[in-house]
Amino acid sequence: MRLNDNLSRQVKRLAADEQTTFTALLEQALREMLHGRQERVGRERVPLPTFRGQGLQPGVDLDDSAALLELMEGPVEAP
Repeated sequence: MRLNDNLSRQVKRLAADEQTTFTALLEQALREMLHGRQERVGRERVPLPTFRGQGLQPGVDLDDSAALLELMEGPVEAP
């Protein structure tokens, strides 16, 4: 197995800070990752509600979160 040099240095530094070994730290990280995957696999799917409509409306920019918030909640009034 070959590990990226930068990642290897970071893991070695963390292992030293945690007063553990490089191998022990990798094993812990892999266990946590595998445990997280097992939890996700066992989850029940939740249906998301959908609504009929005409699709994206003119003037709506999905990349502008401030404008979307204003469209959904109205203009923000100054205190």
